[in-house]
Amino acid sequence: MQTLIDFILHLDTHLAELTRDYGGWIYGILSLILFCETGLVVTPILPGDSLLFAAGALAAAGGGLNVWVLLPCLMVAVFCGDNVNYWVGHRLGRAVFKDDARILKTKYLHRTEAFYAKYGGRAIVLARFVPIVRTYAPFVAGASKMPYPRFLAFSAGGSLLWISMFLLGGYFFGNIPAVKENFMVVILAVIFVSVLPMLVEFIRHRRTERPA
Repeated sequence: MQTLIDFILHLDTHLAELTRDYGGWIYGILSLILFCETGLVVTPILPGDSLLFAAGALAAAGGGLNVWVLLPCLMVAVFCGDNVNYWVGHRLGRAVFKDDARILKTKYLHRTEAFYAKYGGRAIVLARFVPIVRTYAPFVAGASKMPYPRFLAFSAGGSLLWISMFLLGGYFFGNIPAVKENFMVVILAVIFVSVLPMLVEFIRHRRTERPA
């Protein structure tokens, strides 16, 4: 865990080292990381948002990455991850959710289904911007039998919007002197903004569940 935290806080340095050491293979490495974050429910803590921003900044600085090659590679990786996650959830179904489970609780399924009922396919797009939630959203969409064509459309749109926003954000703003000199602070800010919706939702549910 300490190694992961250090990697996230010094993404610019570590990413530059990986690019120098692995050359063109770095496109595959970054694609695999994002595929795992979106496609495997057991790896929800990988640094998607901050990794995209750092990769964009490194590409702008001429650090061995081409942002216009990176953009389609990462979009394909995330889109494939979403679909793998959806079909695993679709195949396993609701049976994996238990009332006494530590993670896949039945009440979480019911809440997610209610969220989907309220926001429809937009929930897939909204979930894309929330760490951890974006890992479980496709799985729950499959488990709750969301129509696949509808999921497919919103998954593609959400992938494009999420990757473009963070990757190109890093590309166009990551090398501004004030940002470059305080890169760790910027990464922490990106992480904070990403988890803020989840934190607000958690507090809101805690208050509504508190006994009168």
